[in-house]
Amino acid sequence: MDVFKDPIVFVTICTLVGLFVGSFLNVVIHRLPVMMEREWHLEAASLRGDTPEEAAPRFNLAVPRSRCPHCGHLIGALENIPVVSYILLRGRCRHCSGPIGVRYPLIEILCAGLSGFTALHFGFGAAGCGALVFVWAMIALCFIDLDTQLLPDSITLPLLWLGLLLNLNATYTNLADAVVGAAAGYLTLWSVFWLFKLATGKEGMGYGDFKLLAAIGAWLGWQILPLTILLSSLVGAIVGISLILLRKHGREIPIPFGPYLAAAGLLALYWGTPLTQAYLGTL
Repeated sequence: MDVFKDPIVFVTICTLVGLFVGSFLNVVIHRLPVMMEREWHLEAASLRGDTPEEAAPRFNLAVPRSRCPHCGHLIGALENIPVVSYILLRGRCRHCSGPIGVRYPLIEILCAGLSGFTALHFGFGAAGCGALVFVWAMIALCFIDLDTQLLPDSITLPLLWLGLLLNLNATYTNLADAVVGAAAGYLTLWSVFWLFKLATGKEGMGYGDFKLLAAIGAWLGWQILPLTILLSSLVGAIVGISLILLRKHGREIPIPFGPYLAAAGLLALYWGTPLTQAYLGTL
C-alpha cells in the first residue's frame, strides 16, 4: 500500500480509474432513469391489479449489452475503451457510421480530470477515497437531472448514509455537525418548497433536491450549507435568466436545480472552509 502514498502514483491511478468510472457513469446516466420508469409502471400495474402477459426482458446496469442506437450493433470491448475508442472511431459507429454523442467522451474526461484533482487535493487515505465516491455521485446526479429532472433515491440516499458513516471518524467534519447538516439540508429546501407552493400554488423544486442537499450536509457539515445554497442559487439564477433572455428556454419550462447543487457541493468539498470564511468576511 505504500506505493499509493506517492502523490504522482496515486493521482495517476485515480485519473485512469476515473476514465473507466466515467464510462460506467455514462451507462448509469442513460439506464437508471429507464429502470426507474419501468419500476413505476410495474408498481402502477400492480396497484391496478393488472397482470403482465409476458415478462419484460431484463434491463439493468449490466444487461443487455450496449448497442448502437442507430443500427443495434453490439458494442465490443475494443469499441468501449474510454476516449480512445471514440477517437479511433472518429466519433462514429464502426458498423453503420452513425454518429456517437460527444457527451460520452466528455463525461469520461470530466470524471478523469476531477478524479485526478481530487486525489491531488486530498491525497491517499479515507478522505481521498471517500471524496472520489462523492465526485462520481455528483457527476451522475448532475447529468441525470439535466436529462430527466430526476435525482434518484438509489444514489442520493446511499450517499447521505455514506457521508454519516465516514464522519464517524470526523473524516470531513465531526459526526454531530454531519447529522445536523443532513437534517438542516433537507429541512431548508423542504421549507422553501412549501413556502413557494403556498404562495404560488406551484411546486418550485423536487424532493430529490432536498435529499441531495441533505447528503451534502451529511458529508461536509451544516456550516457549509449557506455557502452551498448561495452558490447554487446564484449560478442557477444566472443560467436561467440567460436562457430566457436568449429565448432558448421558455419561462414556463422548469430548470433542474440538481446540477447547480452538485457543482456547489463539489466547490464546497474542495474549498468549503476558505470560501465560507471569505463569505463571512464580506459580511
